[in-house]
Amino acid sequence: MIRKSLRAGLLGTAAMAMCAPALAFEDASQEGSQPVATSQVRDVIIITAQKREEAITDIPVSISVVSGERLVNSGAGSLVDFAAYVPGVNVGSGGSPGQTSITLRGIAPIGAGATVSTHIDNSPLGGSSNYSRSPAFALDLFPNDIERVEILRGPQGTLYGASAMGGLLRYVTRTPDPSGFSVQMAGEMFSLADASSLGYGARGRVNVPLADNAAFSASLFTRETPGYVDNTFTGENDQNELTQTGGRVALFLEPASNFTINLSAMFQDIDSANNGQVYLDPVTLETIDGPRTTRNIIAEPFAKRERYYAARLNWDLGFADFASITSFSNTQNRQDTDASRIFGTIFPLLTGGAVPEGLSEFNLFLDLEKYTQEFRLTSAGDGRWQWLIGAFYTNEESENRQFVSATDMAGNIIPGLHPAAVVSLPSSYEEYAVFGNASFDLTDRLTIGFGGRLARNEQDFAQISDGALVGGATNFTGESSEDVFTYMLNATFDLTDQTMLYGRIASGYRPGGPNVALLGMPPQVDADRLVNYEVGVKSDFWDGRALIEATAYWIEWEDIQLSSVIGGVGGLINGDTARSRGIEFQAVVAPTDGLRLGFNAGLTDAELTADAPDLSGVDGDRLPGVPRYNYALTADYDWTLQNGWDARVGGGVRWVGDRNVSYPASATYMVLDSYHSVDVNAEVSNGAWSLRGYVRNLTDEDVYVSGTRMTNALGAPVFVMATLLQPRTVGLVLSVSR
Repeated sequence: MIRKSLRAGLLGTAAMAMCAPALAFEDASQEGSQPVATSQVRDVIIITAQKREEAITDIPVSISVVSGERLVNSGAGSLVDFAAYVPGVNVGSGGSPGQTSITLRGIAPIGAGATVSTHIDNSPLGGSSNYSRSPAFALDLFPNDIERVEILRGPQGTLYGASAMGGLLRYVTRTPDPSGFSVQMAGEMFSLADASSLGYGARGRVNVPLADNAAFSASLFTRETPGYVDNTFTGENDQNELTQTGGRVALFLEPASNFTINLSAMFQDIDSANNGQVYLDPVTLETIDGPRTTRNIIAEPFAKRERYYAARLNWDLGFADFASITSFSNTQNRQDTDASRIFGTIFPLLTGGAVPEGLSEFNLFLDLEKYTQEFRLTSAGDGRWQWLIGAFYTNEESENRQFVSATDMAGNIIPGLHPAAVVSLPSSYEEYAVFGNASFDLTDRLTIGFGGRLARNEQDFAQISDGALVGGATNFTGESSEDVFTYMLNATFDLTDQTMLYGRIASGYRPGGPNVALLGMPPQVDADRLVNYEVGVKSDFWDGRALIEATAYWIEWEDIQLSSVIGGVGGLINGDTARSRGIEFQAVVAPTDGLRLGFNAGLTDAELTADAPDLSGVDGDRLPGVPRYNYALTADYDWTLQNGWDARVGGGVRWVGDRNVSYPASATYMVLDSYHSVDVNAEVSNGAWSLRGYVRNLTDEDVYVSGTRMTNALGAPVFVMATLLQPRTVGLVLSVSR
């Protein structure tokens, strides 16, 4: 029973402060944006989320957009800092940027694969295989050289393919500008409540025209965040220091009036000395040794290395625009976990009492190389027919290596027991797809659209393990192939020139894959699929001073991929069904010049609609990690001072409802309380110099964005590991631009 439980654990595949939600339209500096009077919010942002340039108010999809400028103004450093300002979004954290999971519209990352697709510009990042652990390490970029973040809710499988079941998160980067030379530099200092030292950061970007039709840009950033969690076992204070470093270079060329080339390369490194997590009592869910304290015996560092290279070619053919998008990315994650209270406590049982309890460290190393190629042809002009066709290819090679040590309390290796487990799960994923969509104006007010995507993936994997915790040497291999079709239908009706009603039906899927070669386990797990039904309205009124978006949706999810254990080996099976339904609302209003008020809210009812014995779930249980409610209020005001200076102030409050961890019948079940956070920022600038201040978590709330109830190898609860919302952070930024 011990080995069965351990194998399951080891081998199982297991906006921002001040953001007026999707409608933050006042930022006319965004690529493709058009200038607008400060008293209006109408028709400003032009986005490419549907792979063509469109006004956000004309797209029959529920979308939020957060500008890069606002992310910088708020001092955001990761998704956790701004996601709660977007309706229907929940971001969990393992204790640092990069240890991130994303849920959209209640489609939680149950099982081994991600349910939200993450992209940089037009290229997906993150693994598609069930063995790459993508759900726990989602793309989490520091907002450097970022034009905006686009968040599309609901399945986007027709245009974006695998794993875009709940939706899409897309970082849009800045393009070099041939029109003039510019340089921006900024230095930052900030303090955190309970931290004994200051944090600091610096960033810079230069844009260099090379000719009338060419430009080069380069950017670099670094940020050092002090720790704020004290270890009462080791006596170390502020143990979770964090370093984030990265940069990007880009080249824009226009060799002909109808042909452009965009080349870019980006890197980002994250290094966390320990996690921003605390130990809670498993019964009371209170901190054991006081606020912001932990008890890990062994250090738990985390490191992430991301490298991304892309080339985009655009050719205006007159009747259509042709695009070729090529990318290569390499992502490495190294995560060390103190497993002493999980595995070290059973050393006496594994050795017949010959060895006392000891120390155990769990090391995880993930390495993903991903190549993608997309060709796309998009109709030109604004005729009654609009269409798009394309082809997509990806090849992924993934390494998943795990190591469990066995030492005595002094750190000496225990002969015959060390290493307690060595596991390797190499896998490959190859996919081919063709896709297309079209829309037709039936009348001046009524438009219908439809689309489809046919994809085929082929996968291979091996499961190689040894050690006392996994029952000795094993070597399984597997392969799979599957064909998946997704579709989309929509209709829009312009009730007035300012109000659009729409309906949308769309499907999405998460790839299946090969399984362990074991009697009783299926040779492969099938893709799980869902269908989303939604209706919505987008409207601006009051002479363009107000804009609202409201959406109601219903999602049916079937063949959900679940982990299962047979004969002590973890594998995957297809379960039954779940449902998510809800309402999303976003609004922004500019009652006077310079003043913008925002409100958004989400209601999400996500639950199982059939028993799931492998999850200890029953029909009607809420899906884990999904708040039933979230809302945000924002306000900001800018005005002109004297002598060429301008000023801006703003603030926001975000509220997230309680969330389940696991299911009520599970030994790991608990409920994380709801929480709120208040964020403010202000700035004075004269176009060249700027002094900006920000405060996140103004009231210094001691709350948890995610948590895990830890049990030892025998299933007994030992503690709860909870991730803190970063304490009150007060920052000051001085920047200069030319």
